Order: sequence, then structure tokens, then C-alpha cells
Amino acid sequence: MSAGSGSPSRQRSTNNGPVSDAGFVLDVRSFGRRPGTMRELHRTATEHERLGLDLIAIPANAEVELDLQLQAVSEGVLVTGTASGPTAGECSRCLEPFTDHVDIHLTELFAYPDSTTEQTTTDDEAYRMVDDLIDLEPVILDAIGLELPLQPLCTPDCAGLCPECGVRMAIAGSDHGHEILDPRWAKLASFGSDAPGTGDPAEGSTNPNHPAASASDDAESRSENLEEK
Repeated sequence: MSAGSGSPSRQRSTNNGPVSDAGFVLDVRSFGRRPGTMRELHRTATEHERLGLDLIAIPANAEVELDLQLQAVSEGVLVTGTASGPTAGECSRCLEPFTDHVDIHLTELFAYPDSTTEQTTTDDEAYRMVDDLIDLEPVILDAIGLELPLQPLCTPDCAGLCPECGVRMAIAGSDHGHEILDPRWAKLASFGSDAPGTGDPAEGSTNPNHPAASASDDAESRSENLEEK
């Protein structure tokens, strides 16, 4: 991951003094700035604050598994590996809560104080080491913001909510639907139900005022007049 959205590492402390090599804080004093020195680290860290986006995040007090490799280079310590943990979110389609899992891949350089990288970059461009301590929390926070979806789904094929009644389509059934009648055709539908027929305007017409009946009477009168002549 690029450190373009990075922030300075910060040292955590308690009432008993600075915390070192605990949780997301890594102590690299044993490296002694010797390029090529490597160490693998496997640790379970508990994050007491929620990490993520509005609709999905690693919840507070969740356990995050760290599987890392630390390597000393000329400008600092290169941290590579993964951080993985549970996520909890709300589906952006059906609004139901759901849980999942996320794996974050890390590749980040923590610059030594007074190194060329530290002197030629801003705090937003590279992470710093503080008193030979590395704090991974801002790195994980930046990475998880890119890894998690802005519109999370409980399932890839979530059908969401019915736009008419708001019921979840997952529980509504495949035959769920609503008959929607355009108000412009409402009177025609009512007329059709009150006067059943085949649709022929002249069919069964006994009303003398009906246009079809009048036309038929006129035709018969003209025929009779011709015969008399």
C-alpha cells in the first residue's frame, strides 16, 4: 500500500509509562539499524476502537491477527504481511446487519529519524518511527478504508427491498408483486368490466341511439326506397 495517506506514528502510553511491543506497537530496537536484519511476527491484537467506514468496519474490541515480516533497510524498517479480522456492517440494499471477514495486505516503510526519507517527505507521504517504535494502527486504518466496500452487501445477489411495500425480497418469495394501474387508464378498465363483449361496436346493439344501430337503420331505409322506385 502506498503511504500517500499516511500519518506520523504515535507512541501510546499508559499510567505506567510508554507501551512498547504490545498490540499494534512494534519494538524494533533489536534491529540496531543493520540493513538486512529480518524478523517475523505473529500476534493477536485487540483494537478498542471501531476501524472502517460508515456501513462496515472492524468492530470495537475485535481481535486482529497480525502476520508480518519486519526487515531493516537503509532508510528505516519495511513492514510487509497481512492483518485480518472480523467485520460487521449493514447491507446497503436490504439494510440488514451482517458479519464478514477482511484481510488487509501491508507493505509500508517506517522511516528512521534524520534519514533521507524522513527529511525529504511530509507526514502525509511517509510514516515515521518514534523512539524505535512502530505503530501500525494508522497504517491499518488507512488500508482498511481502501479495502472495504463503500456499499457493502450481505450477499452478492441481495435483491434488496420491495420498492412498493419495503419488505425484504429475500423473505418475500419469488411470487411477490404488486398490480400497478396507470391512473390514466383506470376509467377504461372500469368500463371494460361493466360492459363485457367481444369488442365489436355493432355486436348485440339494441339501443336505437347507439351509433352502430343508427347506421344500420339508415342503410335499411335507403335499400327499401330503392326497391320501391
